[in-house]
Amino acid sequence: MRIFTVDSFTDQAFKGNPAAVCLLDSPRSGEWMQALASEMRHSETAFVLEQGGGAPRSLRWFTPAVEVALCGHATLASAHVLYSTGAASGSIEFSTKSGILTTDQLDHGRISMDFPSYLPTEISPPATLVKALGVSPAWVGMGRMDILVELESEEAVRTLTPDIGALTALEARAVCVTARASAPSGDVDYVSRFFAPNAGVPEDPVTGSAHCMLGPYWSAKLGRDALVGAQLSERGGIVHTTLRGDRVEISGTAVTIWSGTLHV
Repeated sequence: MRIFTVDSFTDQAFKGNPAAVCLLDSPRSGEWMQALASEMRHSETAFVLEQGGGAPRSLRWFTPAVEVALCGHATLASAHVLYSTGAASGSIEFSTKSGILTTDQLDHGRISMDFPSYLPTEISPPATLVKALGVSPAWVGMGRMDILVELESEEAVRTLTPDIGALTALEARAVCVTARASAPSGDVDYVSRFFAPNAGVPEDPVTGSAHCMLGPYWSAKLGRDALVGAQLSERGGIVHTTLRGDRVEISGTAVTIWSGTLHV
């Protein structure tokens, strides 16, 4: 089986969010995939299986600790591998735990992903959350899986030092903090960081699935369907979002770091 490491949401090696992509040669158990994901130690390892007969390819995602229902950067990495190796072109359909997800090739090396849109619902800030973050939120909402916290400024997001252990007490996959960019423009409209200790990822470098709520949230606030977000992790990354009704197009570039053969 072929296996790859791809840096997603970046056009530079060793930036963005690394994901492993395994092109399965036959169906494998969830236990086997979890073991390989734990071995790879990336925030996500994606497993792609050809179904045959024109059916969508199967796509599953695993952190080193658990299987997840939706992952953006590993979907981008999977599509990038299929496009760059010549295994696919144009539109690709993936069958996933979040339904059928479609990718396509755009100009300038970007790949688009058709994902569900989840506009978060405002909630009262849990005391545990406020204490763990160490700051007063400007707004708090609940998305499908994650808590969204808007802070007062880009600098507040950049310098945040949350108590990661305390975040595990929250009933959510993760906490995403965000703010309007200090100088909103066509280059960057909003910024974010993403903490997911309950999924085995203390801070994720660039989180595509978070933009299922970040895209519609900031589109509603800024009055534009097409936006650009910057994730302010140590590695950093850029994510483009375009709101399309109850879906959101998430797009970015990716770079293959290495590829090889898996011996099992």
